[in-house]
Amino acid sequence: MVLLKLWRWYQNCLSVHPVKTQIISSGLIWGIGDIAAQAVTHSTALKNKSVSISKEDQELRIKWKRVATTSLFGMAFVGPVGHFWLRLQYQPKSMRFVATKVALDGIIFGPVDLLVFFSYMGFASGKNVNQVKEDVKRDFIPALLVEGGIWPIVQVANFRFVPVRYQLLYVNLFCLLDSCFLSWLEQQQDAVWKKQWFKCLFEVKQHKNQEG
Repeated sequence: MVLLKLWRWYQNCLSVHPVKTQIISSGLIWGIGDIAAQAVTHSTALKNKSVSISKEDQELRIKWKRVATTSLFGMAFVGPVGHFWLRLQYQPKSMRFVATKVALDGIIFGPVDLLVFFSYMGFASGKNVNQVKEDVKRDFIPALLVEGGIWPIVQVANFRFVPVRYQLLYVNLFCLLDSCFLSWLEQQQDAVWKKQWFKCLFEVKQHKNQEG
């Protein structure tokens, strides 16, 4: 009953103030996603420590400044940009149109979203231009490859079956997981698995060049 009332309230807000509603809901969801990311990072760190851990270190301490920073990204970029981007479809939802929309989303919006996210998070944390460039080089490709295998499936269902006015909400619900992943990835910095990832990519590229 409460959820139904909340949904009707959201529908009313979406009808009266569509852009404002999308901006606020995006900010809230991305903020929640970052809290989840911090919880995942904290849990992973505890498992990786072989030495005894004090009770103080075992407690999860939410970095609210980081939550606010991530939430602001959702409000300032995902909300308004996603609202107008997803409304760029006035044709019938044929499979050809859906395929085109998914392709454009993966080629244009996806990479731009990742680039803006990592750049924004870097500058917001006080890093300089060179540091942000290094962060983008380190994080962009792994994130793009992982998301490239997931988001097309999500967006096919979105563009085919979800009404336009609810598409950003649908996307943002998946962004709850996505923001968790991106925030976690951005915090990993020079983790060992990343070095192994890039070493593997370099070896594959070098092998192809030798064959060519």
